[in-house]
Amino acid sequence: MQATGEPHIGSYFGAIRNWVGFQNEGECLYCIVDLHSLTVRQEPDSLRENARKLLALYIALGLDPEKSILYYQSHVPAHAELAWILNCFTYVGELNRMTQYKDKSQRNADNINAGLYTYPVLMSADILLFNADFVPVGDDQKQHLEICRDVAGRFNQIFGDFFTIPEPFIGKTGARIMGLQDPERKMSKSESENENNLVFLLDDADAVTRKFKRAVTDSGGEIIFMPDSKPGVSNLLMIYACATGKTIDECETEFAGLGYGAFKSAVGETVAGLLKPVRKRFDELKADPAYLNKISKTNAARANEKAAETLSKVKKIIGLPE
Repeated sequence: MQATGEPHIGSYFGAIRNWVGFQNEGECLYCIVDLHSLTVRQEPDSLRENARKLLALYIALGLDPEKSILYYQSHVPAHAELAWILNCFTYVGELNRMTQYKDKSQRNADNINAGLYTYPVLMSADILLFNADFVPVGDDQKQHLEICRDVAGRFNQIFGDFFTIPEPFIGKTGARIMGLQDPERKMSKSESENENNLVFLLDDADAVTRKFKRAVTDSGGEIIFMPDSKPGVSNLLMIYACATGKTIDECETEFAGLGYGAFKSAVGETVAGLLKPVRKRFDELKADPAYLNKISKTNAARANEKAAETLSKVKKIIGLPE
């Protein structure tokens, strides 16, 4: 996840919550991709602070730095070094097809840089550096993972079976949380200037409930899940299902006969209650910078050890001098 601001509930329900569960199923690495963040101009102090906040938030949300490896991408130089090598195995035509590059270029016409263009190659390095079996991705990142698979396959065809071909993991529930003010578009901090469109994980309870009360609903009074004809209500039902662990059918039954006002209030109060302990734990972690520094150093050392082994083998395979 990029260090470009605070994550929102879409990030949590669609991704981070799944990450927590993975910790008991295998060895996991969770990277704060501060190098990726540089494709958009960053204020240095803000970038540094946002990266530290994200590390604290990872832990507050349940990622265990003893079980998993939580680290800053920039603290593991092998990411950038392997990305250069993989650039030489990635075709321009593949990068030209990336829809995210096209979309972001339109929004950042004054800064269409080479890093934005080769973003998927660095992402491939992030994954292949650790021979990941599974990569939790959102719908908007599936295309990038396909490039990674293609590049890994191309490398393996030339040099033999080396890289693991990663598989995507996309959560079935909550994989795509939409904006509260624009429920036909995914909740995204990069695509919205309206703060009421997003609920951030560190919003206080008043802000959370206020945003849900202002959420866009649809014509008619029924609270039913019909994304095509009732996107606003359907999005709120999805959020409530994610926050409570209930099925969509159970949520529909619970709110049958209620008006939109009571429905939106209930969803807002539920999400606010879910986020309250997260904010409390985050505040405790931010008040202990020595602990966060220790975590970042020890986890970077663990990541560097694994990354160096892969990179060394790649260099030897492709013929770089020892």
